[in-house]
Amino acid sequence: MMRLRQHLASSPIYTSAIARIRNKTHHHNHRQLPLTQKLRTSTQNKLLLLIPFLLVFFFLIPTLLLPPARTMSSSSAASAPFEKPRAVVKKLLAESQPEGQGATVRRSIGRYLSILFPLSTWRSNDPSSSGVDFSSPPCLRRHELRNLDPFLMLDEFSVSKPAGFPDHPHRGFETVTYMLEGAFTHQDFAGHKGTIRAGDVQWMTAGRGIVHSEMPAGDGVQKGLQLWINLSSKDKMIEPRYQELQSKDISRAEEGGVEARIIAGEAFGVRSPVFTRTPTMYIDFTMRPGSQLHQPIPEGWNAFVYIIDGEGVFGREKAAPVSAHHCIVLGPGDGLSVWNKSGAPLRFALVAGQPLGEQVVQHGPFVMNSRAEIQQAMEDYYYGKNGFERASQWSSSA
Repeated sequence: MMRLRQHLASSPIYTSAIARIRNKTHHHNHRQLPLTQKLRTSTQNKLLLLIPFLLVFFFLIPTLLLPPARTMSSSSAASAPFEKPRAVVKKLLAESQPEGQGATVRRSIGRYLSILFPLSTWRSNDPSSSGVDFSSPPCLRRHELRNLDPFLMLDEFSVSKPAGFPDHPHRGFETVTYMLEGAFTHQDFAGHKGTIRAGDVQWMTAGRGIVHSEMPAGDGVQKGLQLWINLSSKDKMIEPRYQELQSKDISRAEEGGVEARIIAGEAFGVRSPVFTRTPTMYIDFTMRPGSQLHQPIPEGWNAFVYIIDGEGVFGREKAAPVSAHHCIVLGPGDGLSVWNKSGAPLRFALVAGQPLGEQVVQHGPFVMNSRAEIQQAMEDYYYGKNGFERASQWSSSA
């Protein structure tokens, strides 16, 4: 209280008020004051006594009530750019396995021994009379990462002629093919045909049904990634459609030694033009040695990283580095941090999507919501109806 009085005594407001009152008192002290003036002087004296309390109220009370200002050093801002950073909750190596006709893939999500049977196998099995349970996944080997809603499968393929993926059907989901090296030719029973080359993307919505082939278009090894994205129950029977982007048309951005090719979603303020029926982020990042990345990811979305080349540190700066051909699943949060502490470039795909929260029943290239729907898909394909009318009369030039 003594410090407060000393502070008030030096206050210009307080000293000015005291001086004015004293002058008035000195001016009138040698003569008798009228009653009204005496009352006025008494009131002024009382107000004078209130000044210290008013100053305490206006200057000291707000200081006590308001919370202290928060400060953040530059080092803490750099090490914790997200309020809820995503951590690595699962890591697995994509192992090589046979697929299609003589092809080899590294499968991380959707670990089945075989997804694509020869077309003759599909056409020779009458689902109404064979007694085979077509509602169960074929040749199930293990469940390291059967799926990650809404993602059903991720393959890194490496194919040379004459191997490839000949005629086969799809229903109920989307396939996204991203070429890393070489070229692949695609054709389907609706007359669509095209070739995608290194850096190109084909986003195919199978919907109610499609039969197509995917074969190498040139000599040597053709490499790429193929991602399967589930469709919601309301979209599983829509008409098939394609979105195809050449490498030059893919959105790009670069910041702080990090280059982003934005296949779907947004990075560094740049957005992809691709429409994703199931909300999806798909970004190809290349990081120079010594660079770091802090990429926001919508909360509530499932997310994973597939490392194409090099090695990097993901989630926590002190975590062990993860090398090529590994798939890492990210936990909940609002963003991913990555550091390239190696002496070589790091390239990886970051994929995230909004979960559908629906039951997944898969039999090879058919993905539906119930066993009855899988059985119906098999019958539709076998009898050539409900989207598969041209299946029995068509075969690709491959």
